[in-house]
Amino acid sequence: LPRNNIEVIEDLVSDLEQVLPNVSLDFHALEYPDLRKEYRQNEKLIKEITDNYVARYTLKTYAAIYKLMVLALNAELQNIMYNLKFGNLEEAKSDVEKMLNKYVSIATEGNKTIAPTILAFITEIRGHFMRAVEIEYMYYVKREKAREEQAALKEQMRQEAAERKALEEQRAQVVKEENKYKSEINNIQEQLNVSQDDEQIELFKKRIAELEQQLSSVEAKKEEITNLQNGKAGYVYIISNLGSFGDKMFKIGMTRRIDPQDRVNELGDASVPFKFDVHSFIFSEDAVALESALHQRLNEQRVNKINTRKEFFYCTIDELENLVLEIEPTAPFTRTMLAEQYRQSQEMAAQSK
Repeated sequence: LPRNNIEVIEDLVSDLEQVLPNVSLDFHALEYPDLRKEYRQNEKLIKEITDNYVARYTLKTYAAIYKLMVLALNAELQNIMYNLKFGNLEEAKSDVEKMLNKYVSIATEGNKTIAPTILAFITEIRGHFMRAVEIEYMYYVKREKAREEQAALKEQMRQEAAERKALEEQRAQVVKEENKYKSEINNIQEQLNVSQDDEQIELFKKRIAELEQQLSSVEAKKEEITNLQNGKAGYVYIISNLGSFGDKMFKIGMTRRIDPQDRVNELGDASVPFKFDVHSFIFSEDAVALESALHQRLNEQRVNKINTRKEFFYCTIDELENLVLEIEPTAPFTRTMLAEQYRQSQEMAAQSK
């Protein structure tokens, strides 16, 4: 090369070395300390590989190729990051693969001597550029998880408000019944006080005893409602839906309703094609803690690992039965998946063929 051309290249290399330390990618992942640490480590590994290849050459022109390539790759990687969204990780990784292959072609097109080394260099940094995309994608995973949890929390608050309202309505109805019994007992007691007929007195006493027994039942129901309203008492339910999810997926949730079946019926109304089968209703004075304990034991078997408020788990009926017996031995447990509507639908479909 003419001397003036070599001087121009050397000047470009010198300028490049001043610019490179200031070049950094704009990653959303840097907002999270754990992802930021992983990104910095990955960035460090890319630099170490680049420095290793640069050190192989005494000719600055060849050494500059690797620095220029990383600079250009980072610039294109930034564009790929701009289009990265939750759900399109594979598309982004495919774009990185195309980008790397393109630069191998560009860098080796005019100089076959350096081609094998360039290919080796790209092969070494390929995994780290892919990892950079994965780290950035984790930002979107975390954000989606937070969004899902917020939505689920709002839904849980809505459900709890609806349950509190239903309990208040039930309590009001029970109070009316209680007052009716007390009023009737008072009326009969007044008649008893003025009666002179021994036979009539016995009838009055018998009737008062019956009413007091019924009143005791109503008062117990009122106390149960009050406990559900004010405390953490409730039912943890374990349900399945063979027709919708198969025999290896179960939902474990919690409700404060007087009749937990109401909640199960609600879940099977519109969101799934078939009704849920109940395997266990476990009453607990702290249903929230019991539900949490069950969820924790099955955490590795969660179906949705992004939104932990989605309460579906992969497991077998044997696992669940053993778990329930271990945590609450007195709780009822039904192994049978009736799935009546599903089985009937299957029979009808078979007959129509």
